[in-house]
Amino acid sequence: MTWLMLIAAIASEVAATLSLKGSQTEPALYAVVALGFTLAFALLAGVLKRGMGIGVAYGIWSASGVALTAVLATWIFDEPFGIVMGIGIVCIMVGVVLVETGHRPSVDADAPEA
Repeated sequence: MTWLMLIAAIASEVAATLSLKGSQTEPALYAVVALGFTLAFALLAGVLKRGMGIGVAYGIWSASGVALTAVLATWIFDEPFGIVMGIGIVCIMVGVVLVETGHRPSVDADAPEA
């Protein structure tokens, strides 16, 4: 359930961010912006309440949001997407993986078993 909440938080944030861009020509989208960001933060708070570490939850939420927003903006708004942007997104994703793996307690191979 925690991961589903995080996925929903990501989807809400991406929808809100894309709607913010779209609201330049369609002001009614401001309602989607407000609802999307409110829902995203509420879901993220729920993820944290369920025990996921903030570094992991925020890292996944923000990195996924950046990647999805950049990709979807190229399709929806015809914004450019270059190789440098792609490399940047890969770097962000690698960083999140490093935060996730660094979050887990390491097992000391030299320590005697209890």
